[in-house]
Amino acid sequence: MEETVSFILAKACERRSATVCVANVHMVMEAYDSSAYRDQLNAADLVVPDGMPLVWLLRRMGLPMQERVAGPDLMPRLCAAAAAAGIPVGFLGGREHVLRAAVQALRNITPNLDVAFIHAPPFRPLDEAEDVALVERINASGVAILFVALGCPKQERWMHEHRGRVDAVMVGIGAAIDFVAGATPRAPGWMQRRGLEWAFRLASEPRRLAGRYLRHNPRFLWLTRRLPEAAGVTSNLLPEVGP
Repeated sequence: MEETVSFILAKACERRSATVCVANVHMVMEAYDSSAYRDQLNAADLVVPDGMPLVWLLRRMGLPMQERVAGPDLMPRLCAAAAAAGIPVGFLGGREHVLRAAVQALRNITPNLDVAFIHAPPFRPLDEAEDVALVERINASGVAILFVALGCPKQERWMHEHRGRVDAVMVGIGAAIDFVAGATPRAPGWMQRRGLEWAFRLASEPRRLAGRYLRHNPRFLWLTRRLPEAAGVTSNLLPEVGP
């Protein structure tokens, strides 16, 4: 977590356009199924493991000290560090009322947080003129860290397409907005540590998540059995594999 926060702050201080992906099993399996999406993730400046299954897998592959960097934990930590450094942040995505509730919750934790941009875009693709206008608004706001909550795989694609156009470090945090806002309950700590957060989320949102978990989780378990112990990993999270 400390390395992730330091990495993002360093890029933000340099006013670098960069992308940071917070990966879970869903994201990895989407990348397994789509070579284009996999290339987008592998082109990110940083990919960190959000879920414990990825942490355990990376440890097995030769990174015994790997820790979890969960979005709902990263966002308040990064906001506190940004406030201490005088770095303005922004938020893009989510439902309007949930987005503003999350921002208020973060301000309650870090009163001196400088939020320079908040926008909940419509749930449809933007046309070219709308996209250009959005980028201009983001850059004019002066944000150096932009939290992007458009959901997987949309947010990673959006960040990849806007790398070099948005003058900020873009951090894909997905459902972390809902957790921080209190709109979605989060699993108890013991379930998080044991890799059971998915079960808690499934029980909380069965209609939305059942299809995703039934499709991705069994395949993830089966496919990762092929990976050898201590195989070694590169700076990118995702190996060049596919169906």
